[in-house]
Amino acid sequence: MDYDFRVSEQPSLTVSPSSSQLFEGESVSLSCEEDDSSAGWTLRRNTTRETRTQCDNWGRSAGSSCNISSIDPLDSGVYWCESREGATSTTINITVTGGPVILQSPVLPVMEGHDVTLHCKTKTPPSNFPAGFYKDGSLIRTEPTGHMTIHHVNKSDEGLYKCDISGRGESPSSWISVTGKPTTTRPPTSTCLSSSPAPPPPSVMLWSVPLSCVLLVLLVLLVLLLIWCVWGKHTAAEEEVVENDITEDITYSDIRISHHQRQPIRRGRESDPAAVYSAVRGTDDVIYGQIAIKPQRTREFPAEPEVVYSSLR
Repeated sequence: MDYDFRVSEQPSLTVSPSSSQLFEGESVSLSCEEDDSSAGWTLRRNTTRETRTQCDNWGRSAGSSCNISSIDPLDSGVYWCESREGATSTTINITVTGGPVILQSPVLPVMEGHDVTLHCKTKTPPSNFPAGFYKDGSLIRTEPTGHMTIHHVNKSDEGLYKCDISGRGESPSSWISVTGKPTTTRPPTSTCLSSSPAPPPPSVMLWSVPLSCVLLVLLVLLVLLLIWCVWGKHTAAEEEVVENDITEDITYSDIRISHHQRQPIRRGRESDPAAVYSAVRGTDDVIYGQIAIKPQRTREFPAEPEVVYSSLR
């Protein structure tokens, strides 16, 4: 299965079989898959014996592809695609060995969070022998089926890997790179102010305010208006209730007070010279009262012991 790596406005370099290590004598196909054929992408490589050589010098060219019928350890090196203008794709490293064991690993960087599986293979089948896997010279673990999966790779998994099959041999070492997830720049959604170092003109800032911020402000104003209306109705209702309670408790009375000729106060009498007489006339719901006070002559009486007199004018 081919391993594709695509970069915006760049070709994707495809290698088959998809492995950073190959056995001597294998057939290999490399291809620059491009969106714009007018760019004239071609394959180039650097090895221990040559630099920037094109496919015609070491393989069979077929447009933007190059085929190697029998690869050699001298073909180990760095491969990439290059346009006529000098633009280049991502480079890959290929190691060719004449030994009995290889480590099949990705030829291009692995994305953070992805899983990667390493296979320890022998040149002659079967290839499912127990194998030990190493990173930077230290044993990671031994797998009984000859392959190991690293789950959710991160930067700490980056390093130099190799494998070993007891009684068969050890593979060359290959570097496995880990790259971060691509990020896209999006307009801020949680803040209404731009974080650019130089503020734009007021007219530009007005049009650059996200619509979500405007809607948020309008929503807040609507909520405040609703609270104000409910509070006003509640206050008016309370005032009306208080007013009704007061009016229902009011009682009107018609009181007439007549002053009678004051008589001398004698001990033992039940009459009170300061008595006030009232007449109450009422209707069903309202009682009215009228007070009429008529001045009367007062006579002074001789004082008696322990008696206090008062006169009402």
